[in-house]
Parts: sequence; C-alpha cells; structure tokens
Amino acid sequence: MGRQKLWQGKLGGLAIYAFVRQWMSTLDYQALMYDPATDPANEDYQPSMIFVFWHEYIPCPFYLRPHCDIAMLLSRHRDADWLCEAARHMGFRTVRGSTRRGGDAALRELARASRTLNLAITPDGPRGPRRCLAPGCIFLASKLKLPLVPFGVGYDRPWRMPTWDRFALPRPYSRARIVTGPRLHVPPDLDREGLESYRVHAETVLNRLSDEAEQWAVSGQRRQGQIRAYRRPRPAVRRAGHNDGMPSLSIRLA
Repeated sequence: MGRQKLWQGKLGGLAIYAFVRQWMSTLDYQALMYDPATDPANEDYQPSMIFVFWHEYIPCPFYLRPHCDIAMLLSRHRDADWLCEAARHMGFRTVRGSTRRGGDAALRELARASRTLNLAITPDGPRGPRRCLAPGCIFLASKLKLPLVPFGVGYDRPWRMPTWDRFALPRPYSRARIVTGPRLHVPPDLDREGLESYRVHAETVLNRLSDEAEQWAVSGQRRQGQIRAYRRPRPAVRRAGHNDGMPSLSIRLA
C-alpha cells in the first residue's frame, strides 16, 4: 500500500507538472513590479526573501519562476504530496510542514534553508480561511530578519473550483496579470501585539495587490510601467543549464 501511494503521488505530481507547463504556457502574462530587484530571475536580485501570495494562484509562480532557488512551504497533508512532486519537477525545493505549529528545530531548518534559498509561502493555506493571512509568515520574517515580498495574481474571468480557496483555473489564451508590492520589513523579536499588527498590515497589502491584479486582468487595459512576464529561471541557471527534479527538504514542524 505504501509503495502504491508513493507511485500515485509521483504520477499525480507529474500530471500537475504537465498541466502547468502546457496550460499555463497559453496565457498572456503582464506584470507591474514595485521593485524589479525583488524578482528572483533578475540579474540584480539579492536573496533571500519570503514571497507571499494566495493559495488559489499557486500555478502562476510555479510556471513563471522555475529553478529560481525557491523553497516553498507545503503542508504535510497527503493532499499536498502531488503538489510537492510537481514542485520538484518545476525546480522548486519544498519544505513540508506548517508555520502554524513550530519549534526551535523547525525554525533552525528554515533558517538554514534561507541562507541560500528564498522562501515562498501561501499564508492562507493549507486549509484557509480564504485570503486570511495566518501569522506564521510574520513570525518567520521576524525571526529570520527577512523581508516579505507580497504579490497579487489575477486572471481574466477564470473558472473557480468548489474548494475552500475557490482555486482559480485560468481560461486558455486569456490574460494573466501580476502586481508585486514593496518589501515589507518586519522588526525582530515582536511581541504578540506587534505580530498581529504586522499580520493585519500584510494581509491588507496582499489583498489590495490581488484585487488590483484581478481588476487589471478583467479590464485588459494597458498600464503605465507594465512589462511582459516571461518564464525564466535565475540567471546562473540560464547560463549553465538546469536539470529538473531538485531535491526536497523535509522537516517536521510538529
């Protein structure tokens, strides 16, 4: 049974990977970037940062920024096994667990990963509520002294799945828009009130960016400063070539 589940996860992950590569390649991507230096595919990028975006738009960064030295935090729940395998094929490293529950050992593992990798978190995952930012990413940014980089994603009239996050499935050949915000610096060693204050602020910023990206995608209007977003790995990978299937980091946060 264990081997069967393992193969189911691998095949399911491969199917998700194929979907993301083929389906998402049909979209028209445009972006507004507050600071281009926060793009991990930019020549001037300086790691490490914590990227945050809503769970319903996971395929977009998967497709646009493969092999960019990003470790994505994914649940240890079985539902995330397929996603973890797909992320591996896309060149993402994965950290299995949740920032809702943690400990010194888990933070040490994340701290070690952040020395050479960026972190990516969907702060309303893995179970919601939808578009409500859990405090874990704020706590992590405070402890690791890393900036949060929020970005919103929007599709033109996507299909919505009957899931807790109303997962967005873009229509083929439709518009996809990305709006990135400024770095959010979280002071170290915040108390509970401080964490909540920054949590509310980050949630507000991320929702505003998401609303702006969605409205832009639907309108189809041209925006001053917009750039076409291409699928790109990090510069060093572009120069040297890359292999699919980067290893995963598996840590326990319980």
